[in-house]
Amino acid sequence: MIGRNFEPGKDMFRPKDEDEKLLEAEVPYLSAIGALLYLAQCTRPDISFAVNLLARHSSAPTHRHWIDVKTIFRYLRGTIDMGLFYPYKEKRNNGKLGLDPKRQNATIHDRWPFQRHWHCHCPRCRCLPPPLHQNDNDVLMDLADVRYLSNPHKGRCQTGYVFTMGSTTISLRSTKQTIVAASSNHAEIIALHEAVRECIWLRSIIRHIRGIYGLKSTTDVPICIYEDNVADLFTKSLPKFTFEKHVKSIGLGKLSKLPRL
Repeated sequence: MIGRNFEPGKDMFRPKDEDEKLLEAEVPYLSAIGALLYLAQCTRPDISFAVNLLARHSSAPTHRHWIDVKTIFRYLRGTIDMGLFYPYKEKRNNGKLGLDPKRQNATIHDRWPFQRHWHCHCPRCRCLPPPLHQNDNDVLMDLADVRYLSNPHKGRCQTGYVFTMGSTTISLRSTKQTIVAASSNHAEIIALHEAVRECIWLRSIIRHIRGIYGLKSTTDVPICIYEDNVADLFTKSLPKFTFEKHVKSIGLGKLSKLPRL
């Protein structure tokens, strides 16, 4: 949805230059940012990254930043029928992998025999049982990623993660890291730390809600946090085709294309 140039003098999302004037007081920049932040957190996660970049300049916005805000509104006007869709689907194959009987009882090691997984516990390679299908409504999945030096002006990286249930977003974040990462590996660890904190809270709230209604907990099995390209949606600017593909992956769809009930 947005394009960026990482040369300090050409980035449209850079801070105010010395020769630039502040935006006039009558321009509702803060109101627009507040409305976009609410929308990004509730029903339009596809604008989270762009809104986060513009929210950083709320104390000193310029006409350049206001143009970017209006660009986001034009995008929303053209996709006004898009939103998060939470379908009801029964578990496929009793919660087992795929439709192939040979794979139904497969572990992670059986599917990827040459990889060792740090979160495993079996005698061979300490691997967990396979998770349920990602389209099951009671399966919590986490996709996290980081953009190294996303903010070249401050030397900061961008953390992004999204949690889904039933392949639809239930929690997300796109934010600038609070400390300077010494390397890309350091930045990845910081992003994973933030995702794990959110995962612990979501697991506890899901367990609490299901316990109130007498339902069996679905968070007893450890959650795998994937370093996946889908989270690029919250950390960097993407080509149109990639952007649209990731938007569909987090459960955003057009009302006109939803299945008829």
